[in-house]
Amino acid sequence: MAESFLFSIADKVVGKIGSVALQEIGLAWGVKTELQNLEATLTTIRSVLLDAEEKQWKDRQLRDWLGKLKHVCYAVEDVLDEFQYQALQRQVVSHGSLKTKVLGFFSSSNPLPFSFKMGHRIKKVRERLDGIAADRAQFNLQTSMERAPMVYRETTHSFVHAPDVIGRDKDKEKVLELLMNSGDDDESISVIPIVGLGGLGKTTLAKLVYNDQRVVGHFKKRIWVCVSNGFDMKKVIIDIINSIETTVEEGSGIGLPNHNDLNMQQSQTLLRSTLGNGIFFLVLDDMWNEDRQKWIELKTLLKNGAKGNKIVVTTRCHPVALIMGTVQAYILEGLPHDDCLSLFLKWAFNEGQEKQHPNLVKIGDDIVKKCNGVPLAARTLGSLLFSKFEQRDWLYVRDNDIWKLEQKEGDILPALRLSYEQLPSYLKCCFAYCSFFPKDYVFYNEDLVNMWSAQGLIEPSKKKQELDDIGNRYIKELLSRSFFQDFEDHHFYFKFKMHDLMHDLASFISQIECTVIDSVSPTVSGMVRHVSFSYDLDKKEILRVVGELNDIRTIYFPFLLETSRGEPFLKACISKLKCIKMLDLSNSNFDTLPNSISNLKHLRFLNLSWNKRIKKLPNSVCKLFHLQTLWLVGCEGFENLPKEFRNLISLRHLRITTKQRALTGIGRLESLHTVEIFKCENLEFLLQGTQSLTALRSLRILRCRSLETLAPSMKQLPSLEHFVIFDCERLNSLDGNGEDHVPRLGNLQYLRLSKLPKLEALPEWMRNLTSLDRLVIRKCPQLIDKCKKITGEDWHKISHVSEIYIDGVKTPEN
Repeated sequence: MAESFLFSIADKVVGKIGSVALQEIGLAWGVKTELQNLEATLTTIRSVLLDAEEKQWKDRQLRDWLGKLKHVCYAVEDVLDEFQYQALQRQVVSHGSLKTKVLGFFSSSNPLPFSFKMGHRIKKVRERLDGIAADRAQFNLQTSMERAPMVYRETTHSFVHAPDVIGRDKDKEKVLELLMNSGDDDESISVIPIVGLGGLGKTTLAKLVYNDQRVVGHFKKRIWVCVSNGFDMKKVIIDIINSIETTVEEGSGIGLPNHNDLNMQQSQTLLRSTLGNGIFFLVLDDMWNEDRQKWIELKTLLKNGAKGNKIVVTTRCHPVALIMGTVQAYILEGLPHDDCLSLFLKWAFNEGQEKQHPNLVKIGDDIVKKCNGVPLAARTLGSLLFSKFEQRDWLYVRDNDIWKLEQKEGDILPALRLSYEQLPSYLKCCFAYCSFFPKDYVFYNEDLVNMWSAQGLIEPSKKKQELDDIGNRYIKELLSRSFFQDFEDHHFYFKFKMHDLMHDLASFISQIECTVIDSVSPTVSGMVRHVSFSYDLDKKEILRVVGELNDIRTIYFPFLLETSRGEPFLKACISKLKCIKMLDLSNSNFDTLPNSISNLKHLRFLNLSWNKRIKKLPNSVCKLFHLQTLWLVGCEGFENLPKEFRNLISLRHLRITTKQRALTGIGRLESLHTVEIFKCENLEFLLQGTQSLTALRSLRILRCRSLETLAPSMKQLPSLEHFVIFDCERLNSLDGNGEDHVPRLGNLQYLRLSKLPKLEALPEWMRNLTSLDRLVIRKCPQLIDKCKKITGEDWHKISHVSEIYIDGVKTPEN
């Protein structure tokens, strides 16, 4: 991440030197000079970074030099953050009262002491950087400022479409034969292992079998669970239950039942009742557990009295297959060369285009030989060369020295690392950041983009494009290059995953900078910056680890841990982690945040979700002027937002559960892009004072059962693009009385109305929503007949919408 991170830092310095924000702060001339010197040093180093990153794998000293450089760059970023914070503070004061302005002169916003303090800090960090820059001469680095161009390919859909899978028809039929005939039907459970090296397509093969109509028709329940490296019995049980249960229709999964609160006995009981007594087919994907006793315990729990239940297990490990299998394992081999070449060409060219470039196909044939029949390698390199028709680009891949590095079984494939090296710098750091998520993690675009944005990994566009749009573009580019996969489009959000080998690659690239803390590796180095915690750590271990952390930018808990984050954890974070940008306090256990939360000036992302005790936020939280994302969803005891909430001028994304009757305090947040209102049982009026929510693009109202009408809240939301209302049992109108409540919704593209039993009619103003191209209505019994094509009373209001779905059925073309 060093090269790409420094590119970002250098660009920020250049932008800050002459920015209006710095001029408003009124820096002394000496401070500006120091900043210019800092810029010059960064620019000099920046010019050799591309060459340094390519050579670091062969030179340990060079790799160490980049690590030191990265460490100083974080200090540079902290200095720039202080400037930006000061500018934001002055912006807030300028909109306040005269008293606030007078007090501001005697506070930290006074430019004179600020200039003195920052001048000293800049000089120190510049001297450190100069020393590191001087060492670059010993590595004979070449100057290069080029970046790889952005080339897009259409992303794939979520399920495996059999015709798109090349060379696995025979494997599929053989596994199906084992599945449908393995063992005696009188057996309670039969287990068929699929074994092979990483990247061969074990998961793809299991999906082909899972979706085959013979399987769908034979088994009453089909269950898919990704197990991955860790094997926690309770987690596996809950994942099986969640796979069976029907998920919510909207949102980012927040409506799923929280079975993590169950103890082991309760989860076992729920598993048995959820399985029922019909035969099931279970896929345990990516199994690593070699503890036979754990498997016997799980198998015992899965016995439901039915005969003929089947399990397919995918694994890289032969011992796992021996422990679990009731039949001989199916060994998955590499693709034959011709099939591997066909896959490569499918990703390197548009259909039929390869016939126009026989010289490139010949070079591609040599490249594919180096892939050793591994589909992931062929697909990744094909993606890398997509739309590149210069022979030198193909020869570069074929003849690259990276293939000559010694490779052992289980090492990162040269093809994947080579593809990584060809990424633009801004994609490299975003990809590497994903390493601290667990394997098989399901990513939601909005969440990941918010995290990238919090770390400053998204480069602002010169065309003033929104950061959210830029971040989504990054994700789709990584999808098109096969760094992400299993894309599922849900229209107002999308989700995806990362292949476990790609996860290995990201971990290799980021190394100690991004770390997952678990019981196996419970310590951290002084260079770590982004930390996630595994589910197998108790709160004492977590507290001990936090006590060892310094200069941390991210703390994240991808799993819900039971009351692992109480007041001691919170106090430790605030006292030690002054430069943190993302702090995950979800599922925590405290009444309120301390006033000292305002000391976390760099904080961009604060997650307080599912804290059932928290009642309020201190007013000091409103001094977090950098804060972009705040999650308070599932906080059932939360009473109200602080009075000066409007001071959070950078806030872009808010998710909230509150006891308020009206959602006050957000009407003047001009940067707000996304609002999700979840399970606000007392909410009768939606928003008050929406006159400044001109940037709001997504509004989601979920399970607010006292809400009766949206008017006049909807009147001024000119940027709204996605609007979802789900499970609001008293909502009877999207409208108000009279023309005064006709909303300005000129950009609304997607509207979803679900589980609204009292909503009797659509408002007349929907006729004017010419931008609306997708309307989804589910479980709204009063609306079904009225929205029928031609004959429905409300049909004239929606007839212009290109896609209309009513209870899952698409209305015929208009």
